Amino acid sequence: MISRRRTLSLLAAAGSVPALSALAGCGPNASRGGSGEDGGALRVYWWGGDLRNGMTREALDLFTAEHEDIPVSPEYSEWTGYWDKLATQFAGGDAPDVMQMDEAYIDSYGTRSSLLDLETISDVLDLSAMDDAVLDTGRLADGTLVGAPLGVGIFSVGVNPTLLEQAGLEMPDDTTWTWEEFAELCTAISDWAADAGEDVVGFDFFGTAAAELGAWARQSGEQLFPREDETLISKDTIVAYLEYALALVESGATVSPSEQIEDFAAGVEQGRFGNNRAAFHLQFHTQVQTFQAASGSPMQLLRLPARTSGDAQMVNKASMYWSIAANAADPQAAGTLVDFLLRDPEAAKVLRLERGVTAFPELQDEVETVLDENEMVMLDFARQMQAEVVHPPLVTPASGVGFGDELSRLGEESLFGTRPPSEVADELLTLLEGMQPEQ
Repeated sequence: MISRRRTLSLLAAAGSVPALSALAGCGPNASRGGSGEDGGALRVYWWGGDLRNGMTREALDLFTAEHEDIPVSPEYSEWTGYWDKLATQFAGGDAPDVMQMDEAYIDSYGTRSSLLDLETISDVLDLSAMDDAVLDTGRLADGTLVGAPLGVGIFSVGVNPTLLEQAGLEMPDDTTWTWEEFAELCTAISDWAADAGEDVVGFDFFGTAAAELGAWARQSGEQLFPREDETLISKDTIVAYLEYALALVESGATVSPSEQIEDFAAGVEQGRFGNNRAAFHLQFHTQVQTFQAASGSPMQLLRLPARTSGDAQMVNKASMYWSIAANAADPQAAGTLVDFLLRDPEAAKVLRLERGVTAFPELQDEVETVLDENEMVMLDFARQMQAEVVHPPLVTPASGVGFGDELSRLGEESLFGTRPPSEVADELLTLLEGMQPEQ
């Protein structure tokens, strides 16, 4: 099972990656391997659980029924091992034609010319109706579009309204709340739980995830990986983030550092938030369905608290992408398939929101007809946020994919009091400076 620490790190482009040195020879001129048992079939590779596997195969069946001239060969893997296998396939000149891609890896492959510029096949892959705020998350620093976003994920606050009600507290106004007000609310919940003898805490964990620090950077007018016209996160911002995490522990708003680490490792469904033992949890909003199912509670979604009231700096993040190999045997056929998976109404109904909220507004209405109440929480939140999301950050550069692991390690040192926040911030900033892509 993927732990919540791993989930947050990877969704925030922060996890460790397999050795990608094998990709050095994987540009568009690399040899094209054989197609295996399926001859000239279009190979499609993705990761996920059983639910995603079944949904994807059903959608591919719809495609082949409409495109009998384009045979499809499905290839599926769980997350574990997916990237090692993909790197090996590229290195051997036998990459799949169409593959599911993650934000943490797209720059590593794209900057090595291993992925097709999707705008070169715009005659069969029409992404014109996708909002630029979403589409741009699939671009490299030079503007090349190498990933077609499957859906939208928004870093947000999950809240258990049942626990708030039991504590006698009202739902906060997330259009104005600040991190200080959030901390006060979390502390109040923890205090109520202690008096009532309940194993409940206001907030489950904070202080070691790149998605969190990225949000603090944006709310400070900075970025972890800035473009030419943006500013690198400052030491003061990093220190403020680390000191805030310490204050949460000291006030009782969160549990102790050791308990936080245990909760990280417990998994999405076994941790405090998924078992009604934490009122708040930071997450990408499409995770709320999993928490709803695990807890049996009507979880809701809120904007992030802000460093300055009313300035949450919410952004769209591609939940994942469809990418096409630069050396795909038939790019037109591959583009036709991706277009179908992204834009066909019947395929959208089959795939629902499992990979995120579709980035095509007209399809959201189609999908809505088959969604249940819990799924509508995700769709409604994504729709609401589109009026205020800001320009998305630069995709994590290949040089920076290890930052999340470093932040987890150093953030824990700060939480445990092994090193002061100022010293940890100096090291984090030095690491970030060394991970910046060449301009």
